[in-house]
Amino acid sequence: MEKEPSLDNYKRLKSIAEASGASLFGVADIASIKDRCYIEPKFILDDLKYGVSIGVRLSGKVLETVVNEPTKIYAFHYKRVNSLLDEIALKISTFIQSNGSSALPIPASQIEDWEDQRGAVSHKLVAHLAGLGFIGRSGLLVSPKFGSQVRYATILTDFPLKIDKPKAGTCGSCYECMKVCPVGAIKEDANELDLKACRELLKGFSKRSGIGHLICGICVKACKGSLKNI
Repeated sequence: MEKEPSLDNYKRLKSIAEASGASLFGVADIASIKDRCYIEPKFILDDLKYGVSIGVRLSGKVLETVVNEPTKIYAFHYKRVNSLLDEIALKISTFIQSNGSSALPIPASQIEDWEDQRGAVSHKLVAHLAGLGFIGRSGLLVSPKFGSQVRYATILTDFPLKIDKPKAGTCGSCYECMKVCPVGAIKEDANELDLKACRELLKGFSKRSGIGHLICGICVKACKGSLKNI
């Protein structure tokens, strides 16, 4: 017999996440997005109905170093935040397994398809369904409190959990990310985001000394969020 979702389990996982350095925590029902999870073999997802979303806020001071391009200190910080997310995801997964359930931690930064900039699971989509924010013009998740200045990781599980509601919201009259994008990839309509232009810019940045990753940080820095969007 299937167990009922548990508020106690939710609180236990949230406590682990926050004690380990997470800024945001939520749980999503992933039934509606399983067809957008690129994990093989597909049957692995059959019993996994929850997506645990964890977010770690980026350093505001580090982002201040990003003006017209990513800096070495931002590149290092980006990698370290991803490592922290993976460590937190591992701790949560270990706890879940020790309590008799299954857990599949999805790396914070692992690209499966470079052309579409797609990972095995969309962290931003799971985070949205978990109530942590809405998808903004930049194509990034916008947290009402932290804007897009957050990195995310996901744990897929069958561990009975309370589910959060998706976060509604829009960028409204804010166009800060549009103003600063060096290649004009960000449009007023999020559906018109020019991924190709964005990807080419990231490729250029990645070749610069000390960067080595497809990162930018310019629109991330510009999006600080607004409590008006809660």
